[in-house]
Amino acid sequence: MELTVINIGNSKGIRFSKTILEQYNISDKVELILEKTQIVIKAKTEPRKNWEQAFMQMHKNGDDQLLIDDVFCDESLEEWK
Repeated sequence: MELTVINIGNSKGIRFSKTILEQYNISDKVELILEKTQIVIKAKTEPRKNWEQAFMQMHKNGDDQLLIDDVFCDESLEEWK
């Protein structure tokens, strides 16, 4: 795909169509990877975004209980000293 480099103030940039932005899940930020002969633009992902709020809601609902017993509850940790 060929894009035109455009003037944006004292800088230059490129524009992506709405279709490309949606297809590659690009919203506010991208990751720019500079390689020897090319520039790679990737959607910026935040895999743990909003986890804090989700965990707070789980705690509020009482859904933050362990599903598996603690594996160290009956072990002697003396050998690790």
